[in-house]
Amino acid sequence: MPKKGNPAAAEGEEVPSKQRKTGPSAVPTPLNFTSPSSLFQSLIAPLGLQEFFQEYWEKKPLFLQRSDPGLATYYQSLFQLSDLKALCGQGIVYDRDVVLCRCVNGKKNVLSKQGRVNYSQLKKDFEQKKVTLQFHQPQRFKDELWQIQEKLECFFGALVGSNVYITPQESQGLPAHYDDVEVFILQLEGEKHWRLYEPTVPLAQEYSLEPEERIGSPTHDITLKAGDLLYFPRGTIHQADTPVGVDHSTHLTISTYQKMSWGDFLLDVFPSFLFDSMRSDITLRAGLPRKLLTVASPPPGTTKQLCSFMRDLADKMERGQLEPHSVGMKRDFVSNRLPPYVQDDLAFTPAGKMPALEDLVSMKFVDHILVTVEPSEEITDEAVELVVFLLHSLANSREDHMMGNDAEEEQKHGSRGLRFALSHLPALRQLQSGERHLVANLQLDQDADKLNLALSLWSEGLLMVC
Repeated sequence: MPKKGNPAAAEGEEVPSKQRKTGPSAVPTPLNFTSPSSLFQSLIAPLGLQEFFQEYWEKKPLFLQRSDPGLATYYQSLFQLSDLKALCGQGIVYDRDVVLCRCVNGKKNVLSKQGRVNYSQLKKDFEQKKVTLQFHQPQRFKDELWQIQEKLECFFGALVGSNVYITPQESQGLPAHYDDVEVFILQLEGEKHWRLYEPTVPLAQEYSLEPEERIGSPTHDITLKAGDLLYFPRGTIHQADTPVGVDHSTHLTISTYQKMSWGDFLLDVFPSFLFDSMRSDITLRAGLPRKLLTVASPPPGTTKQLCSFMRDLADKMERGQLEPHSVGMKRDFVSNRLPPYVQDDLAFTPAGKMPALEDLVSMKFVDHILVTVEPSEEITDEAVELVVFLLHSLANSREDHMMGNDAEEEQKHGSRGLRFALSHLPALRQLQSGERHLVANLQLDQDADKLNLALSLWSEGLLMVC
């Protein structure tokens, strides 16, 4: 996602550790944090999950007008204009944490600034220059948002980012545009006037501006008030402004599902899919026709041969002879997502007695564990060996969430995980179910392997004796 980089490019687009930066909110929460599903259900209430995914998800916008004072108070507690003063004292900086922008004559103007943010100057620019304050990834600082977004990442199985937009009255921060993310807008303070337009690129794969003359008339012209929620699919063209008479608007954009299409999945699984098939299919290992790469047009029969290969691969997959293994997407997700929402890092360390063969055990943080099957990283003269990696996000950094990493950091995070022989896959899937199992009943041939697996997971803080 951008700023993975800017997952919420939609206007709808010194740092904390995993421990709590702010105290628990005194405002009662209307959200249900019992499970990822219950959290999302309570977020879109009174609409049901089934109706949302059948009628709205990736299809059309949804506007939930609440008129609930309790919900409005809770939304305001998530982030408000007055929070910026304390945040400036924590050493936030321009560009990384805060961007100042304004839409003038259909174009985005950015007030270029560098260095630490001074609250007095920020307030002056906000009031006098009518700029929108775009605050990146507030879940790094706000515990309630960390809790919400961590649960949503578990629910969607995808990265979930957020931005806060604070806009003074009679002002607009961003011109009409569309995004490559599914967008949920929570109105926290004041009011915001939104205009949505028919997509020119449905389910868009990238962010883009759209000139006013191309977008036509709005399909939705609505005003969000505190406590209201607006959802729209990626590709939906939109723009928003703070109406006359409203001191300022603060809204939170929660966004997800960037690069989570079937096409992205095929790009991820197809290389390993082909590699596995080539090991058993001599026709895929046969040489190309001479000069295929140098002629202007492929020789007759090339397209027919490729179609035959593709049909054969599909047939083998339907018969269960080939299994697609997602590696890149899984590693990207698990290495960049939020860590579990806990108040004490000791929750991530080994606790209780060490497991023995006669013990019942269960996996901790099941929603934060992924298993991949990949070629071994070791270079040998032997045939390529497939191994299993168990990946988890317990050691992820909350302060870096969705803020981007350099190549070295990406490589370091991407390699995190426990490696096991392919024979351990059934036992790992047993434990990944979240159910309790006797160590002695794990699906491995040798008792020593069963115990070593349990000890490896316990030492990583992933397993507990029931």
